[in-house]
Amino acid sequence: MTARDARAGAIAALLLNATVWGMSWWPLRALHAAGVDALWSTALSYALCAAAVAAWRPRALAQLLRTPQLWAIALASGSTNAAFNLGVTLGDVVRVVLLFYLMPLWAMLLARLLLGERAGLGGVLRLWLGLAGAACVLWPAGGGWPWPHGAADWLGLLGGAGFALNNVLLRKYAAQPAAARALAMFAGGPLVAGVAAAALSTLGGAAGLPAAGAWIGGVALFGVVLLGANLGLQYGAARLPANLTALVMTAEIVVAAGSSIAFGVSTLSVRAAFGGSLIVLAVLLAALAGRSRDDRQAQGRAAGDEAWAEAGWAEAPDAAPGRKGR
Repeated sequence: MTARDARAGAIAALLLNATVWGMSWWPLRALHAAGVDALWSTALSYALCAAAVAAWRPRALAQLLRTPQLWAIALASGSTNAAFNLGVTLGDVVRVVLLFYLMPLWAMLLARLLLGERAGLGGVLRLWLGLAGAACVLWPAGGGWPWPHGAADWLGLLGGAGFALNNVLLRKYAAQPAAARALAMFAGGPLVAGVAAAALSTLGGAAGLPAAGAWIGGVALFGVVLLGANLGLQYGAARLPANLTALVMTAEIVVAAGSSIAFGVSTLSVRAAFGGSLIVLAVLLAALAGRSRDDRQAQGRAAGDEAWAEAGWAEAPDAAPGRKGR
């Protein structure tokens, strides 16, 4: 396989992941219509993914159980999936996805708090750019303050913040085994979404699981697709620069907006479109900043990468970008 073919395959794998997540609202809403709350769908589908990873790497389960740092990753990842999936099920898909993609702003703030990284002038510019975009998306048509309106908006913001925390924690605890970290991210789904679904169904805020039926096959298929999408992300992100990975993954916004508008479940005003373009621009600027940082670090990593290659690795472990899966 030529280098060009390998690059094309990696981009295709990332586009697969972006397409799956951009279209995830559809199976979630179909299951919701069949009586399966989005929280239950999330919990069960991610339980399937976690079981697959545990079967593939049995030692990862023991590592997860004895490592508190991995529990934090599980909680962050589980909160992301529960919030995002419930948001696109209940609210306007475009608004939820755009608000979710404010995650680079949360990541910048969390990296400063947890990793001691300074944002610099470029980071402050991206912060204000993203906030301006969010204001345009949230601004009510009839006037008023640009503030989240309804649970779905808050869930989009919460999902993006959780995803940013997940990525920062992955960097902070990069020394933990890769399989254990992957299991932690998948296990967070049944942990957070499952507990939330059980609690809300007990309190009457969500429906309990319906009687066994065709929906079980739908949830299982959804879990298999999610597992495949995350494997595609791992494959692509490990073979492409971080900035290119971030650029390709913004296709999720296009897929989500295009599909939901085409099916009539979302609308896109001129103001929201302009705000969304500012948010995407902030994401792309963050990707360019990551490229500059990677270029500065490349020379320092070269000797270590060569050592890993001599040991039989294709690349140094954890050389992939921060986005590890969702």
